[in-house]
Amino acid sequence: MKTVLLMITGGIAAYKSLLLIRALRASGVRVVPVMTESASQFVTPLSVSALAENPVRSKLFDLEAEAKMGHIELSRSADLIVIAPATANFIAKIANGLADDLASTLVSAARAPIMIAPSMNVAMWENAATQENMSKLGERGFLSIGPTKGDMACGEYGFGRFEEPEQIHAAIMEQLGAAPLAGKHIVMTSGPTHEPIDPVRYIANRSSGKQGTAIANALINLGAKVTFITGPASAARPEGAHIVEVETARDMETAVNAALPSDVFISAAAVADWHVEACEEKLKKTTDGLPTLCLSENPDILKTVCASKNRPKLVIGFAAETQNVVEFATAKRERKGCDWILANDVSPKTGIMGGDHNAIHLITENSHESWPEQSKTMAAKMLAERITDEIAKW
Repeated sequence: MKTVLLMITGGIAAYKSLLLIRALRASGVRVVPVMTESASQFVTPLSVSALAENPVRSKLFDLEAEAKMGHIELSRSADLIVIAPATANFIAKIANGLADDLASTLVSAARAPIMIAPSMNVAMWENAATQENMSKLGERGFLSIGPTKGDMACGEYGFGRFEEPEQIHAAIMEQLGAAPLAGKHIVMTSGPTHEPIDPVRYIANRSSGKQGTAIANALINLGAKVTFITGPASAARPEGAHIVEVETARDMETAVNAALPSDVFISAAAVADWHVEACEEKLKKTTDGLPTLCLSENPDILKTVCASKNRPKLVIGFAAETQNVVEFATAKRERKGCDWILANDVSPKTGIMGGDHNAIHLITENSHESWPEQSKTMAAKMLAERITDEIAKW
């Protein structure tokens, strides 16, 4: 029997957690409920306990409960941790590593996947701090469902409404079921490359690696084995991936060749097109004028993989453009020989390169889709779902 550790925090939508518990129990899922102190202002522990057929845990320093099952063991006993509803306050706590009550301590000690179902006023949801906190959690591999747009208990309308219990139940059951990408090996590159000019200078770009990390997390959550080859990116590394750190494009090519074969290859790295015949000593200003930098072309990793005898069945490239995005990306897909290209406009005005949001065009041999601007976490989930659908056809 699968076990869900259900955390209920103090929002008006807490009453809907009762419907969620009923649905999970009807599906044969064991529910272990945890309530914050404020949650008991909206639903009673007795109601939650009766429906879950398990006692409610709420106190961190509970001698009897700790004697039977400590909070560490409690967090490790679950196949999935679900926070529903998740208030802005609780999201902020766990995003910033606080562990000052039982629920937040369980999150800190968890090894199971964690799913968050936010619920709050529209202004609180749109607040920059909340969006930043959700982005942090997404980068760490937290799953999320909702919120949706609609009428709220406070009388306002907009995003922040708790997702319907039926939808949350479906997402939980999907997560608990057979992972659709189990047994699949995905190799991907991410981040920038640094090409040394001398011991202290290098050629690089503004890629943060955030989109690559989000994609890896989404694939891992679907059960894939991910080899994550990254340049010196500022983004957090995906948990659960096999991480290979590289610096230059040539390093990255070597790592990719070593990681193949795989079922899928995703070239999300912003690889420098050229490298410099680097100097062993720091270049100095002289009266002889400007130094001459001799540039040489870097290996074309994506094109090489597409032509390789170990070519994966699905090869996905990225095209970062500043003009004629779809036109240039379509030509790039044909030139490289890959199956899909994900293109975006990285002009400074968009804030995409290094930012938290993305607006992607998915270009295949026979189609072109323009995805809405959304968080890089949500874009990664969309891509992971498309990959899953494609693999299901094999």
